[in-house]
Amino acid sequence: MGETMQIRDRGIRTTVAALAAVAGVAAAAVPAAATPASDTPRFLEPAELPPHPTSPWYAGPVTAGQPDPLPICVGDALPSISTHRDYGTEYDTNAQQITVEERSEQRAKDFAALLRKDLAGCAKKLMRQDPDITATQKYYGRLNVEEGADVYGIHTVSAWGSSDIGLFSVGRDGTAVTVVRWAQMGTFQHAQVADFKATTVTAVNKLY
Repeated sequence: MGETMQIRDRGIRTTVAALAAVAGVAAAAVPAAATPASDTPRFLEPAELPPHPTSPWYAGPVTAGQPDPLPICVGDALPSISTHRDYGTEYDTNAQQITVEERSEQRAKDFAALLRKDLAGCAKKLMRQDPDITATQKYYGRLNVEEGADVYGIHTVSAWGSSDIGLFSVGRDGTAVTVVRWAQMGTFQHAQVADFKATTVTAVNKLY
């Protein structure tokens, strides 16, 4: 079921913004669906994300560079050569895919390992930022797809009661590394882990 850590943390406003798991962060902030003419690696399409019970997913364009704001925990490691795509629903659920093409398989392997390390220590990092959050972290295991993908969950609760759940995955195919993030208001009970794992497998398979 994964290892759980209860951790007090600070900086909820920045964290929640980066996690993008607050009410109102929805499709309104995401441009209408746009599919790039030719991008390698390829990115997820809206229908390939965990299904929302009452809303379709919408996708923004594939955009060169780092996301703004940077996602929690993995953001500091993302290089300027990153490419990303944002997704949203009509409610409080949203997602993001970030892909980096390295110059060699060894560099990609090392980069994926760095991202996994950052995610494994995510709750501790949040703790160092601000004691107004309680962060709970779970590791959902490794997926057997291409060179592998790992899935993590982060739950944050603020001192004033907000509760947000995020799922993250890091996968690699050859020289390409991709990070998928899904987030909404809620707890681990609301995390669509099985659907997110299926989305991650699709994301890694689409890299090449």
